[in-house]
Amino acid sequence: MARSVQARLAPAVDEGLSLADRAYYAIRELIVSLELPPGSAVREPELTAELGIGRTPVREALRRLAQERLVEVFPRRGIFVTTVDVRDLARLCEVRLVLEPEAARLAAERAIQTDLDELSHLLSLLGPARRRDDRALIELDQRIHRAVYRASHNEFLSETLETYYAHAQRIWMLALARTDLGAAVDEHAGLLEAILRGNGERAAELMRRHVETFEGEMRDVLLAS
Repeated sequence: MARSVQARLAPAVDEGLSLADRAYYAIRELIVSLELPPGSAVREPELTAELGIGRTPVREALRRLAQERLVEVFPRRGIFVTTVDVRDLARLCEVRLVLEPEAARLAAERAIQTDLDELSHLLSLLGPARRRDDRALIELDQRIHRAVYRASHNEFLSETLETYYAHAQRIWMLALARTDLGAAVDEHAGLLEAILRGNGERAAELMRRHVETFEGEMRDVLLAS
């Protein structure tokens, strides 16, 4: 597990991060990907062994995940991954509809060359001609959103959106097999182009439209099951 988790860490994970941060990102990925399913027990000794990270950093990571409501601590019982309520998707959408367009607008205004290079690369990965499985598509969507967050150069906004995105993605994973992700992910092309051109208003509008449409489609699939 350690190797697969490390391989899937977001590009935003910097080599200079603390061990606690590395543990946080790795465990969060296990939770979001449902490799640690909702309601499952989180066992510290297994995590420390499989991630190759010490006990103290793992505990710090779990405290942070508890604050973000991805795990829950029960005295004398242990730590468990929080359950998933698909009805939360609507509430998450309400928050993301306010914050994500602002992140896109700021990205268009503040992106520096390294941001533009990353966004250009992500744009090159889009297109209907590319064959990708659902897991690859959701990871690409994740990379795009996180790149936009970073390009906003507002750490408070970026960290807040990271948390809400993680919660939303965990719910999306439940619908992955019944959803056509290709079109939803490829529609990011217009968003990335707007940011690269420095058109903040256009970027904000396209991000707002994407969040609203995609969340609606996911909600329809999940509530129909």
